[in-house]
Amino acid sequence: MKNESKPIGLGTEKIGKLLIQYAIPAIIAMTASSLYNITDSIFIGHGVGPLALSGLAITFPLMNLGAAFGSLVGVGASTLLSIRMGQKDYETANDILGNVFVLNLIMGIGFSILILLFLNPILVFFGAGEETLRYAHDFMVIILTGNVVTHMYFGLNALLRSAGNPKKAMMATIYTVLINLVLNPLFIFGFKWGIRGSAFATIISQIIVLCWLLHLFNNKDYFIHWKRGIYKLKKKIVFDSLSIGMAPFLMNAASCLIVILINQQLIKEGSDLAVGAYGIVNRVAFLFVMIVIGLNQGMQPIAGYNYGAKLYPRVIAVLKKSILFATIIMIVGFTLVELFPHAVASIFTTETSLIDIAVPGLRWVFICYPLVGFQMVSSAFFQSIGKANKSIILSMTRQVLFLIPILLILPKYWGITGVWASMTISDFVSVILAAILLWIELKNVKTK
Repeated sequence: MKNESKPIGLGTEKIGKLLIQYAIPAIIAMTASSLYNITDSIFIGHGVGPLALSGLAITFPLMNLGAAFGSLVGVGASTLLSIRMGQKDYETANDILGNVFVLNLIMGIGFSILILLFLNPILVFFGAGEETLRYAHDFMVIILTGNVVTHMYFGLNALLRSAGNPKKAMMATIYTVLINLVLNPLFIFGFKWGIRGSAFATIISQIIVLCWLLHLFNNKDYFIHWKRGIYKLKKKIVFDSLSIGMAPFLMNAASCLIVILINQQLIKEGSDLAVGAYGIVNRVAFLFVMIVIGLNQGMQPIAGYNYGAKLYPRVIAVLKKSILFATIIMIVGFTLVELFPHAVASIFTTETSLIDIAVPGLRWVFICYPLVGFQMVSSAFFQSIGKANKSIILSMTRQVLFLIPILLILPKYWGITGVWASMTISDFVSVILAAILLWIELKNVKTK
């Protein structure tokens, strides 16, 4: 991390080259992270059992809620960092680093204490039954104990990427995944720790890589690094970071609510195995979503920097290329799942009854995926240029205003199929809204 890595090229280099330079490392990192989640589920499904897979699915709302508080700080601050660097305000950029460190300490520790005090009642509310509660409880106790590490790891990695080091940010994620892939089978199959082994593997890998991230920001030759005076919380940095980060926060918080509702509807219309089937669908869907998120992470510093520098044609150019690439990614996911759903579900389990429930779920959820990439890029674009309100609107309408009413009504008439179909219908309507808001915004940008 040297002085020469100041990301001045964000305002001058060709957009296509920049997007490849920033997005490819982020995509590799997000794909690796998603593949870890998938292999984690595979190890648990084959090494512990199908009910453990259902217990893991019960924890998704809490995992989403933890990610929500992490993104509130990390995503918001990294976006603010890109904008400030576009404005050549490097003093504020350094203060952002210190403020992120303190905010993650406060939120990470506070969240863990609060949830641990009421963990079992929360898991029961999320849909845990007598057989799945112990798996969910054992997993979450360990994850919550190390939650502050998770927050700090994701927050600093986001800043590293926005500060002009996408490759190092990619390597941080890949290191975490590789360590995980070694420790997971060792703890589950070797030490016979069951689902707790998977949780230990997650936290230990993040601790190791966090130490490396802390070391990277200790380089005093780099234009943002640890130093005295940056740890005092500054009202404007905190407010701007949290307001920009509110969109991904609400998106993750809404995901928590939605997963709870989906789990409850699946148990009502089916069984605990139906929740396990949703766990499979969620992991596969998440793979392609994470790839697009990686693309968005590459797009955001470019869009944010050029918007801050008032280079609007470059802002529009990176948006168009990002939408094109996101659409291609989602079409690949759609094709794979629609043609080979049994093969995809069989990766996670050999339980025939679980596979039979997961297959129609996969087909329904992926029907609208060729359009979902556009919606995701649009939401991230508004966030990257500081238009948090529009990003929040897109996030909330898709996961709350559209999905919840459909999810409450459709299963009454269509059973489990109604649960799967409600996600597809919600995605389609949210794409239409994204197109309208983006068209209005682009008219304003072109005027500028």
